[in-house]
Order: sequence, then C-alpha cells, then structure tokens
Amino acid sequence: MDKDFKMVATTISGLEGVLADELKKLGARDVNEAIRSVYFRGDKGFMYKANIALRTAIRILKPIKRSKVFDEEDLYEAIQRVKWDRILDVEGTFAVDAVVYSRNFTSNSHYISLKSKDAIADYFMFKYKKRPNVDLKDPDIKIHIHIHKEWLTISLDSSGNSLHKRGYRSATNIAPINEVLAAGLVLLSGYRGEENFIDPMCGSGTLLIEAAMIANNIPANINRKHFAFENWKDYDEDLYFVIQDSLLKKIRNSHFKIMGFDKAPSAVKKARQNIINANLEEFIGVHHVNFFNSKKEVFGKTTILFNPPYGERLNINVEDFYRSIGDTLKHGYPNSTAWLITSDISALKHVGLRTSKRIPIKNADLDCRFVKYELYEGSKKQKKEVPN
Repeated sequence: MDKDFKMVATTISGLEGVLADELKKLGARDVNEAIRSVYFRGDKGFMYKANIALRTAIRILKPIKRSKVFDEEDLYEAIQRVKWDRILDVEGTFAVDAVVYSRNFTSNSHYISLKSKDAIADYFMFKYKKRPNVDLKDPDIKIHIHIHKEWLTISLDSSGNSLHKRGYRSATNIAPINEVLAAGLVLLSGYRGEENFIDPMCGSGTLLIEAAMIANNIPANINRKHFAFENWKDYDEDLYFVIQDSLLKKIRNSHFKIMGFDKAPSAVKKARQNIINANLEEFIGVHHVNFFNSKKEVFGKTTILFNPPYGERLNINVEDFYRSIGDTLKHGYPNSTAWLITSDISALKHVGLRTSKRIPIKNADLDCRFVKYELYEGSKKQKKEVPN
C-alpha cells in the first residue's frame, strides 16, 4: 500500500477555506490552510483524486526536499543533492518555475528558476555527460521551487497546466471569469444543487458550468486530457482509472433549474458551445434576455450569482448600472439569494439593498468583494410575522 506524503494545493486568495473544506470532504489528512495554499497529506491515489476532483485548486504540488538556503550557492548545492535521475530521464524534458519571498535573494523569480534549471542540467551532465532538454510548453516533468525566508522547498508539480483549464472552454468573451474562481464563488454562496440557479449576465457560461458540475457532483477536471503525474516514473494507470471510476459513480442528478441570461447574442452562442463541450446541455438553459427587463419565472428558492462587468469592461454610467441591478433584484426576484462579485466596491452603495455578507476575494490582480443580498417576498419584517 502506498504511504502517505505531504502535498500542497495552491489556490486564489480568499478561497483557502473553501479548498480546505473540499480536501477534508475528499478524505485528506492533516489539512492546514496557508496563504493562497492548503497543506495536506494523502497517498498516491489521493493525489490523483485531488487533481481530478478539486474545484478550487490551481495545482497540486508534491514536495520532495526542504532545506535552509542563504544564497544562490546554497540553492545550487541543495538542488544538486536531489537524485534527479530517479525522477527524470536524461532523454526527457523539464521546466522549472520559482516563487521567492526572501531578503536573502535579491534576484527575481525568473533568475532563480534559471539558476535551478542549471543545477538540474549540471547534475545530469556530471553523471551522464548529457543533459535533458528544457521545454517550457509541455515538459515531461515540471518542478516548482519555493523560497520563503531561508527555507527552500523543491516540489514536483503533479498537475501540469493550471487546474483551472478544465478542458471545456473553447469560446470566451472579454475578461472571462477563471474556472477556479467561478467554482469558489458558487461554493461560497452555499449553492449545492438543491434549489434553482440563475446567472443573469452569464457571458461565456463559466459560472453556469461550474454550478452544474457542483449540483450533479461531477468531478471538476473530468474533461481534462492530461495531468503531469501521468509522466512520472511511478505512475500507476490502473490505480488512476480505479480512482476516476469511483468518482464517476458518485455523480448524482439535480432536478432544479440552472439558467443563464445575456443580452448579447454572441455571448449566448459562446455559452451554449462551452456547455456542449462540458456535456451539460441537459442541465443548463441559456437565453437571450436583458436582465434589466427580466423577472423570476421559476418557482421556489433560487440562488442568483453573477459577475457584472466592471473595471475596463464597463463603459456605461456606473451609478445607473448598479442602481438598475438593485431595482431589478428587488422588484423581479423575490424569495431569492443574490450574490455578485465586483472590484468597484464604491459602486455597491448604488445597489440600494443591504448586504448580508461581504467576502474579500481576488480576481486576477483585482481586489474584489463578493456580496450577498437576501431578497424576500415583501419586507423582512412581514416575512417574520407570517404564521407557520
């Protein structure tokens, strides 16, 4: 039986708690949150499962060495001490990326990754008089160097391409929301497929697709063609398919409505194509509708979740736009919970509704707020006075 080892799942700032919850539900041990990452323990099969199933992880790293380094010479020597031929063939390809948070290293991360690459190449040159090639696009082995203060951690990247690249998105609009962030927002909202879901400004459909995958318990990366661990020397294909099959058996059917609106016909077309790519067309409906002229047409509790245009995407009157959002929600969508994400925090005061939650979160480099509005049938006071 494979032994447990330590792993790190990286994520977006603000989603650490969501990712930690995902890991615990999946069966990880010793789960601990850090900045933009979560540490945990599991075996090889769990590493495969984490890559296939986690919705809010960007990549899964497997640390292979930790040591103290105070300068570039220490770094070079520490990397040389790893038995790289057990990990990488001399005929193979590799790539190195680096993250540095240390006063001891004044060089930028790019220089540190080059220095690390040289150390690995020199290891092979010394031993075999030949070196593996660097391939930044599609390497056999991807190595992650992390320096924090005086601590160096060398890890193997088991994911390869970022896990936000689910494999379903072929058509996008301007500034589409990242799939990991979209899944994180859906999970933060509390939506689990037990009520209706509407994205009233759906763009290319990412929030809808992630919501449908959550509602039906479909593994996030089931459409991915490849993970980096498939190139590893200890890759166990039989185990991988056992893990994949066990996750597929847990898919369920949600019978509530999942709907998207957009006023742009081009967005509706793109969203429908991505939904087909994700094999979710039976669960999601997308309609050419201007949200501001709409009202709730589904019965029962509903989660409304959207990413209205902001920043460079918004070339209209901000005050009127956000006031219209508030008016439409208030008058057209009773018995619903509405969530929206925006980097234009001052614009929220124009919505004219009281927020019941405000969660700080990052969208790329933008500091955003993810806010919640509870929309009652009539006033809150009236709701409380209605007898059971």
